Amino acid sequence: MNRDGEVFLSIERYALMRVKIDGDKKEIRSVWFEKGRVLMIDQRKLPLSLEIKGLGTVDEVCISIREMWVRGAPAIGITAAYGMAIASLTGEDVKSAAEKLKATRPTAFDLFYAVDYMLEKINIGDDPVVAAEEYANIIIEKCRSIGNEGAPLIKDGFRILTHCNAGALATGDYGTSLSPIRTAFSEGKIIFVFVDETRPRLQGARLTAWELYQEGVPHAVIADNAAGHYMRTGQIDMVIVGADRIAGNGDFANKIGTYEKAVIAKENGIPFYVAAPASTFDLSLPGGGKIPIEERDEKEVLEFGGVRIAPHGSSARNPAFDVTPARYVTGFITEYGVFTPEELPSLILIIKGRGE
Repeated sequence: MNRDGEVFLSIERYALMRVKIDGDKKEIRSVWFEKGRVLMIDQRKLPLSLEIKGLGTVDEVCISIREMWVRGAPAIGITAAYGMAIASLTGEDVKSAAEKLKATRPTAFDLFYAVDYMLEKINIGDDPVVAAEEYANIIIEKCRSIGNEGAPLIKDGFRILTHCNAGALATGDYGTSLSPIRTAFSEGKIIFVFVDETRPRLQGARLTAWELYQEGVPHAVIADNAAGHYMRTGQIDMVIVGADRIAGNGDFANKIGTYEKAVIAKENGIPFYVAAPASTFDLSLPGGGKIPIEERDEKEVLEFGGVRIAPHGSSARNPAFDVTPARYVTGFITEYGVFTPEELPSLILIIKGRGE
């Protein structure tokens, strides 16, 4: 694909994620829809190369989600919405398409939220492409608002710890946990970001660091097991993470390793924030005990770059997420404001009142 062609130019006026392409700075989304296809940054290739994938069938969209060409709960939801639009355009049974899409990854609630949103829109006769684009724009606007709501929490000189990637790549644009950071940095605040590498797929080292580099935000990648050292020695002022599913009581699932960061942050008196849009709240679950946890291929742990690093004959366990109890959360940064776990009933009333 011509990286200087119409694919980038046609969305440039909408998106805010800065990328460097052939020495030029452009602004694109991580996933979008054009001429009957889903187009996305192949996140498996970053940071070594920036490649755009084009998907024209529901099965291809399912593969892109399952194999993590696209990842991050809001971005998965946007991709699934576009997948539903493709099903409608190509004459595929939309209920069958919905089931296939929902089966790709079990933990991220935005996936289910987006598919149900599209089913409702298609059933009442709305244009599926317009509905999918509307969904994407709604989620992206929510993420922009998360940045505005969360930025005041970041004081000048703050050193912030992140885990995994919850930036524009994971959300279409802006990000969730990175949105307040980007907003605070754009306001002129002096900040520094500690980026957990996030094993085994290294979403922090590969993706979050790439986004921060593109934006010019000062940062350093650290080993996952170094975060406790920096917290104990007073070098971290706050932690901001994203979420893949949040139960009604505030227990939440996020990338594996989040739970231990939350526990250590509380032990050291460091504020721990979760940034997520309303679409990530699964109000059907009263607590985190019922959140399904995806277990991925053991090769992700046993191999690195396709080369085995563990003894032959050794097996591995590879949960993709863990659940952090609400008692470790200082506040939830949402498009509707910042809420402590005790204030979540007020947020739930807002969400239900808006029919989300």
